[in-house]
Amino acid sequence: MFTGLIETLGVVRAAGTGFLEIGFTVKSLELDIGESISVDGVCLSITARSKEWFRAEVSRETLVRSTLQRKRPGALVNLERALRLGGRLGGHIVQGHVDGAGRVTNLAAGLNQMLVWVEPPKRLMAYIAEKGSIAVDGVSLTVAGLDTNEGCFSVVVLPLTREHTTLQSVKVGESVNLEVDVLAKYVERLLDAKREAAAVKERISLDLLQEHGFF
Repeated sequence: MFTGLIETLGVVRAAGTGFLEIGFTVKSLELDIGESISVDGVCLSITARSKEWFRAEVSRETLVRSTLQRKRPGALVNLERALRLGGRLGGHIVQGHVDGAGRVTNLAAGLNQMLVWVEPPKRLMAYIAEKGSIAVDGVSLTVAGLDTNEGCFSVVVLPLTREHTTLQSVKVGESVNLEVDVLAKYVERLLDAKREAAAVKERISLDLLQEHGFF
């Protein structure tokens, strides 16, 4: 589990079939073999490490759902270690389970901020709420606006966030990893379960009525 507060930037040293090797840029992180780390919002497990770099395995499912399949040597990535029990939850609950890749559609510079518009996969729009939380490339951000007609949302990126994350160089047309708020997914599942239970109850009632000759 993560918070969406990026600790440092990494740089891809090597990318191959099923693995990424990432070096540290600004500062090194103390890592252990088997530890979880968020790479651009994707939870990966460390398989090898030194003071200057680490290696992590990347599954086929992860490559299909995220932008990691496009990472080449020299690419910058956001890094965050897993949240320690009892630590501060300064962002929001981020699992590191990317729901899909979105496309940056517009950038608008403002006073001490940048407004970024993102078009997510259509299936994710129902989970995105104005003033709600969303992780973009692992960065915890607040949804500033929704455009349901265009099927996109906006987030405000402040100078400190731009300076310390890969959002400093984001461009229109680029793909970004998106993870919607897990609470929205649980609410949907609870509602689905209630509808399923009601449907089963209705079928049982009709069967009983038919069995006893009511129709």
